[in-house]
Amino acid sequence: MVDKELLAEKTKLLGEYIGDLEEKKEVKLSALLNDKVLRRYIERTLHLAVEACLDIGSHLIADLKLREPEDYKDIMTVLVEAGYLPKKKLEQLKKMAQFRNVIVHDYARVDPEILLAILRKNLDDLRLFAAMVRNNFLS
Repeated sequence: MVDKELLAEKTKLLGEYIGDLEEKKEVKLSALLNDKVLRRYIERTLHLAVEACLDIGSHLIADLKLREPEDYKDIMTVLVEAGYLPKKKLEQLKKMAQFRNVIVHDYARVDPEILLAILRKNLDDLRLFAAMVRNNFLS
């Protein structure tokens, strides 16, 4: 059985992270290059948002007794296989999980240009994930 209270709490946090990132969406590359506090804020907020998705995904997989994922990327694959996320978005969702690994393990080399591209082009992936949880488990 899915723990709706836990999902609601984590989805609420995910929504807050997305809102925080949305506020910084128009930041200039020069600002990211010259303002380490801003850069770290965006990196950390993206990290928190991705972690929230992965944590929610792990809980869903366990609660629904779906196959155990092999790694973080596979969480997205399992949710696609179960029909909760669209197959056409799988590669983008897997990249989100890969980005988590870069931030956690190779944080000294996060490219500000990539960070900016994610901020401008990939917030919809986070929104899609949050909508999936709301539509399937919280409505």
